[in-house]
Amino acid sequence: MEWSERHTLIMEQAAALFATKGIAGTKVRDIADGVGILSGSLYHYFPSKDAIAELIVTQYLDALVEEYKKILESTHDPEDRLDDLVKASFRVSQAHPHASEIYQNNGTYLRKLNAHRKIRAAARTTKDAWMSVIESGIASGTFRSDLPAEVLYGMIRDAVWLSLRWFVPTSEFGIDDLADAVVSVFLEGIETRS
Repeated sequence: MEWSERHTLIMEQAAALFATKGIAGTKVRDIADGVGILSGSLYHYFPSKDAIAELIVTQYLDALVEEYKKILESTHDPEDRLDDLVKASFRVSQAHPHASEIYQNNGTYLRKLNAHRKIRAAARTTKDAWMSVIESGIASGTFRSDLPAEVLYGMIRDAVWLSLRWFVPTSEFGIDDLADAVVSVFLEGIETRS
């Protein structure tokens, strides 16, 4: 299938709707109306609403997995790898607007899709990347060992993914600044720097 500008517009419109209304709450008509075509015409571009949702989420997760693999192959220390994971997460989320929100808020719906196994495998790979970096940091004495790695992972994961829900970049404080702040707070705390 040849990819057209209309395919891209449909994906963008669907992503915005899925993020705000949920996949189940979005009708094919909503997507079609948003791009100025008849509902039936949407099927010329995609076989179903679910196919669009699968594509949005799998493209996002594939990009995330690719970035994380590069980071794990690096020889950087755990602090640098943690920094790299945070920055890659924000970078991929910017390149795939709404995909993180769709993935996080539509878990039940995503379990019904044909690509569910692929989505679960990608989710496991991304978690394993974070756990690997955290566990190596604990083992090397770089990260504190009084908290279980799983707890640290959950705290950092939520700081990264949930911040994307409320953060609005400005010219004074952009997405890279947010990434630096997240890493700094986790590695250095929030006490005044001397």
